[in-house]
Amino acid sequence: MSMIFIGGSREIFELPEPAIARIGAIVAAEHGVLVGDASGADAEAQGLLAGYKYEHVGVFHAGKEPHNNLGDWAAYHVPSPGGTHGSWYDAAKDREMARRADFGMMVWDGASPGTAVNVLRLAIANKPCVIYDLARGRMATTYNVEDWCAMLRHAGSDIRRQAEARMMPEERLTLPG
Repeated sequence: MSMIFIGGSREIFELPEPAIARIGAIVAAEHGVLVGDASGADAEAQGLLAGYKYEHVGVFHAGKEPHNNLGDWAAYHVPSPGGTHGSWYDAAKDREMARRADFGMMVWDGASPGTAVNVLRLAIANKPCVIYDLARGRMATTYNVEDWCAMLRHAGSDIRRQAEARMMPEERLTLPG
C-alpha cells in the first residue's frame, strides 16, 4: 500500500474536479492517506474521504487534539518544539507526513508558502507530487528540487522568499545557487 500525503492551501474551500477524481482513484486503489487537520484543502480532502467512508487515513496534528478529523480516523500527534507559533507550529507534523509518504498530492492556490514547502520536502526525497495549481489553472508533477524551482518561478520571487523563510536550514541547502 502506497502512502499519499494530501494537503494544500488553507484558503481553498472547494477542491477542483481533477483532484476529486484523483482522491477517488486513491480510494479505489486502497492507498493510505496522510492528511493534516487544517481548514481549507486538508478539511476538504477529509470531507471527501469521509464521504467515501474510507478507512486508510491518518490525521496529523500539532495541537493536543486535531482541529479537523471528519472521519474519526487515527490521529497522530506530532508536537511542535516549545514556543513555536505561526507557520513553525505545523512544520514538524508536515515534515513527518512528507517523511512517511511515498507520493504527494497538493492543491495550491499559487501563493501559499506552506504548501510550496511541503512540495519541496517531497522533492528533496525524490518523491513525486501532483500539484493542482488553481492560480494558473493547471496540474503539474514535481519529482525533484529542480522541478520545485520551476514551479516557484511561475509563482514569483515574493512567494519563493516566503517559502524560504519557512524552510529548515537543511531544506534551504538543497536549493541551487
